[in-house]
Amino acid sequence: MDDMLDVGCLMLATMTPELQKQHEDMVAYEMIQNLKEIFEGQARQERYETSKALFQCKMSEGSPVGAHVIKMMGYIQTLEKLGFALNDELAIDVVLQSLPDSFSQFILNFNMNEIEKTLPQLLGMLRTAEGNMKKGGSKSVLMVRKAKGKEKGKKVEKSKGIGKTKPKGKLALKPKGGVSKDGKCFHCCKTGHWKRNCPIYLEEVKKAKAVGASVLGTAHEKESS
Repeated sequence: MDDMLDVGCLMLATMTPELQKQHEDMVAYEMIQNLKEIFEGQARQERYETSKALFQCKMSEGSPVGAHVIKMMGYIQTLEKLGFALNDELAIDVVLQSLPDSFSQFILNFNMNEIEKTLPQLLGMLRTAEGNMKKGGSKSVLMVRKAKGKEKGKKVEKSKGIGKTKPKGKLALKPKGGVSKDGKCFHCCKTGHWKRNCPIYLEEVKKAKAVGASVLGTAHEKESS
């Protein structure tokens, strides 16, 4: 009975004046039961809202992981104060499930290695992983930009050549400095001269003319006779 009186006095000393008036004639047990009836519904609603915010919390891609995890740790601590504490493993699973796809490799390694960490330790690991991903992402972006620049350069070079065509007839022009050593005769197929200067061709032309002249002479003699 002495302990009950001491606890009752301590409870009344920590209450607001309005609550003290309501409980000044009650013993400690009656105070506890009455306080539960008053505040239990409010605590249940608060627990519901807190757990809903915790389980629906999702980190958007590109946002800082530190602020996201700290916010979730606040929800978990509030549930613990309301009498519904999550053990470390379940709390870590809830945090990992809220991360975006960019942390998929980190989550895979974490689960495969069965790493046992507290929430503050997990926060430090996630910050380190985020820093490494940012460094790797900047290099990959730089490489992509360089590759795009090369492609643009190739397109510009190709576009410069568009519309330029070789003038017709250049190959058929005669060289000004005489026949080159690589010039080829179309009659005898020898190099060093053209067909019009080919000695074989010229000799054949002379013979043809001579034969033609003799034929014409014989025809004239037949006509006169």
